[in-house]
Amino acid sequence: MTQQAPKGHVVCLLGLGEAGGSIGRDLIAAGVAVSAWDPDSSRQLLGAVVADTLAEAVDASDIVLSINSAGAALEAAEAAVPSLRAGQLYADLNSARASLKREIAEVLAPTGATFADAALMEGVPRRGLGTRCLVSGPGAAEFASFFGPLGMPVEVIGSAPGDAAARKLLRSVFAKGLAAAAEEAVRAGEAAHCDVWLRGEIAGMLAAADEALLDRLLDGSRRHASRRLREMEDVSELLRTLEVEPRVTASAIAYLHEMAQDRAGAVEEAQSNVV
Repeated sequence: MTQQAPKGHVVCLLGLGEAGGSIGRDLIAAGVAVSAWDPDSSRQLLGAVVADTLAEAVDASDIVLSINSAGAALEAAEAAVPSLRAGQLYADLNSARASLKREIAEVLAPTGATFADAALMEGVPRRGLGTRCLVSGPGAAEFASFFGPLGMPVEVIGSAPGDAAARKLLRSVFAKGLAAAAEEAVRAGEAAHCDVWLRGEIAGMLAAADEALLDRLLDGSRRHASRRLREMEDVSELLRTLEVEPRVTASAIAYLHEMAQDRAGAVEEAQSNVV
């Protein structure tokens, strides 16, 4: 739930898509004055001053939130430069690589505005200002002090631009990999006419997930790599029989093969050291 806004601040939203619109509505509900701009003029936000140009929206604000896409993030920052000034906070909330966040910080540096690299860690449309956020960069503390009291769970993780972005992408290795594995498994379940059962099995495993389970998964794969390798080779054969391409399965096989070789090498070295 959003709290009452700090007085006297105007927040600029560069982007009124699902994420920008959701955060914008919550800001307005909390009493924050909002200016906004979107290249799609059909996008509007009730209660915000939607400017005709990006420059107008930025010039009218104290805090700028770039919340469009990674592909447009640098272009938006470059377009904002002529209107930015010392004392403003510019936060990039896009899902972008760390090097791009650092590049944006460098582009903005001559303006005197303070930069924050903000990584949104959950789906924004459903949560709005309640979306958990990691933030780094020179403006991280300022970002947290404004948005934290409004109900955003903000964690400051460092002073370097790109640190927040890197952590989000590291988590994406698992999150997006898990989604790909679920997609491959459910496709195979559909082909085998047992997808309802399989979806229940997957949901049950996710519901029981905790750090202890993660430790068991990691340790089990390392200790039983050879056995699991053979199992996943059988999985690959089954998927091909079902005419489902085993893309994620193939990656798992490659990892398990490497682990099995490493473990065999470690055992051989230990035996050679026995006197």
